[in-house]
Amino acid sequence: MKWLHPSELGFAVRQLLVDLGYAARMLVRLFTLLGVVLRRPRLVTEQIHFLGNYSLAIILVSGLFIGFVLGLQGYNILQRYGSSESLGLLVALSLVRELGPVVSALLFAGRAGTSLTAEIGLMKAGEQLAAMEMMAVDPVQRVLAPRFWAGVVAMPLLAAVFSAVGIIGGWVVGVLMIGVDSGAFWSQMQTGVEVFEDVGNGMIKSLVFGITVTFVALLQGYICQPTPEGVSRATTRTVVIASLAVLGLDFILTAMMFSI
Repeated sequence: MKWLHPSELGFAVRQLLVDLGYAARMLVRLFTLLGVVLRRPRLVTEQIHFLGNYSLAIILVSGLFIGFVLGLQGYNILQRYGSSESLGLLVALSLVRELGPVVSALLFAGRAGTSLTAEIGLMKAGEQLAAMEMMAVDPVQRVLAPRFWAGVVAMPLLAAVFSAVGIIGGWVVGVLMIGVDSGAFWSQMQTGVEVFEDVGNGMIKSLVFGITVTFVALLQGYICQPTPEGVSRATTRTVVIASLAVLGLDFILTAMMFSI
C-alpha cells in the first residue's frame, strides 16, 4: 500500500480549498446577476422550456409509477392496523415531504443536469466561450446565469407536478384497484396535510435542490477540460456530485424542518 507523502497530501488539500473557493465565488456571482438576467427574460424562458418541458415526460411517468407503488405498499402496511382509510394521507405526505422533491431532483440531475454540462462543455471545447470573451461578452452573464435561474424556477415546478401525479397514481391503485373508499382517501389527505408545514417545506427543499443541481451542472461544464474525454468526465461528475449533494442536503433540511 502506497502512502501519500505529506507534501502531496498538502497539495491535495490546498487544491480542494482552491476549488471550493472558486465554486463559492461563482455561486455568489450567479446570484448577483439576477437583476441583469431579468432585463432579458427571454433568455430565461427559453431555458425553462428546455430544462422543464423536456424533463416533463420522465417526471410524469416516474411520478405515476411511484404513486402506484406507494398505493400498494401503503395499503399492505396500513391494513395490518385497520387504518387503510389513511392511505391518501400516507401517499400525500410521502410525496410532498420527501419523494417528490428528492426523486425529482435526481431525475432532473440525470436529464437536465447532464444536458447543461454537455452543452457548456462543448461550447468550451469549441472555443465559443473564449470567443465571447474576445468580443467583451461575459460568458457567465450571457450563458451561465440564464440557465442557472431557469433551473431554479423549473425544479420546484417539476417537483410539484411529480407529487400531484404521484397522488393520482396512489388514488388509482388504492381506490379503483383495491377498493379503498374514495371519500376517506381524499378527506384524510385534506385533514392531515398542512399547507405551510408539509407542502411549503417540500417546495423549499425542491428550490434548494434546484439551485444545487443546476449550479453543479453549470460549474462542471465550465471548468471541464476542453476535450471530448473531458466533457464526458464532467458529465459523469455532474450526476455523481449532484445526486450525493441532493441526498445529503435532504437529510440536513429534514432535520431542520421536522425534527427541531
